[in-house]
Amino acid sequence: MSDRSVLIVGCGDVGGRLARQLLARGWQVSGLRRSVEHLPQGVVPIAADLSDSGLPQAWPQHSPDYLVYCVAASQHDEAGYQSAYVEGLRHVLGWLAERGQRPRRLLFVSSSSVFAQKDGEWIDEAAPTEPQGYSGRVMLEAERLALAGGMPASIVRLTGIYGPGREWLLSQVRQGYRVATEPPLYGNRIHAEDAASLLAFLLQADADGVALDDCYIGVDDDPAPLADVVGWLRAYMGVTEWSDEQRVRRTGSKRCSNARVRALGWVPEYPSYKEGYAAILKGEG
Repeated sequence: MSDRSVLIVGCGDVGGRLARQLLARGWQVSGLRRSVEHLPQGVVPIAADLSDSGLPQAWPQHSPDYLVYCVAASQHDEAGYQSAYVEGLRHVLGWLAERGQRPRRLLFVSSSSVFAQKDGEWIDEAAPTEPQGYSGRVMLEAERLALAGGMPASIVRLTGIYGPGREWLLSQVRQGYRVATEPPLYGNRIHAEDAASLLAFLLQADADGVALDDCYIGVDDDPAPLADVVGWLRAYMGVTEWSDEQRVRRTGSKRCSNARVRALGWVPEYPSYKEGYAAILKGEG
């Protein structure tokens, strides 16, 4: 059993999976979200709207050992991203300050959208961040706020999260949509359960006294061309027809490396899209 405590702000899909993994390890877990009835059993509920600056009524009396900021924007435009990732984090940091609380470390869940590379380059944590779109720019602003938040912090840049309930590509493949083969459009993925396990791994490593870096990329072992993924899924699902009307489209092409967190000892349960999508199609995960 562990006596460690964590507050997961944005305890939705990935946050809920993280909560279950930590509860299984004996951690004390609090979860903040608007609809607390959807929290996993065993999570201490904190009902709050991050757009409201007022201290939530159920905010913990004692400082959690760890804070994980793992929200998802409900409004997919620049204003929605600004509200969820920057203003929401600013409110949480303000609530900690109001109570005089200082967790041992903040994990801020970010995105690979901060990288603008698009020619198939290999990307690691030291790669330049020069985002072209609003999502990457806002994420980068939020990352900087997290790193300046008054406590040790690590940024975790997750790549394309997939899993049960995140099956857009499967739907596209079933409908026979095409994808360009040349030049190869490299995509980066991580199964939702592995995204959670990476966060749990970093929390446990810090609790065990491991010195963490300020940034990690969360990705599986196989950044693969999208055409390869689609081809494998078509064969696995027995799709034979092609659609001439619509095509799977992607912009950008890069290959993200998980070498830094791999060197710490983290191992993904689903090392490539093949294991991950097979588990989804079999009803696992």
